[in-house]
Amino acid sequence: MKKLLIISLVFGCLYSQPLFAQTTAKANATEQVQQEVQEAIETFLYGASVNDSAAHRAFWSEQLTYTSSSGTRFGWPELAQGFSEAPPLAESEVTAWYTGENFEFKRFGDAILVNFTLVLTPVDSTEPTQRFYNTGVLQKQHGQWRAVNWNATKAMTE
Repeated sequence: MKKLLIISLVFGCLYSQPLFAQTTAKANATEQVQQEVQEAIETFLYGASVNDSAAHRAFWSEQLTYTSSSGTRFGWPELAQGFSEAPPLAESEVTAWYTGENFEFKRFGDAILVNFTLVLTPVDSTEPTQRFYNTGVLQKQHGQWRAVNWNATKAMTE
């Protein structure tokens, strides 16, 4: 009986390790995707701060549906109309910086949902900082994470 128990424990340990390894690999892959998506968003926010139209073209998908904080909904063509083909601003010319905080991710197959707080910090310190709750659905397209759906809601001031 003791021998059977020992054999069962040995086989249990042997067969549980591959399962543990799969779980660890999946968690690492998920962390990597979250890092990639957060980097894509942060790169985009920097580009938006310096008014870089290339950052917009790289981030937004052509299938985009965007719901703005003012309650309007539009797609990629309408969003693209607002881009200037002028070169990006020098950092000294930026009037407000966009950054993100409190990132939260949920993976759904080949797409990922991200919730975060977008912070708009004016360079002029007399103007108030604004916060927006943003929710986006991103999908990897042409080797990069691109937003296919985006919602922005102005956060209540405290």
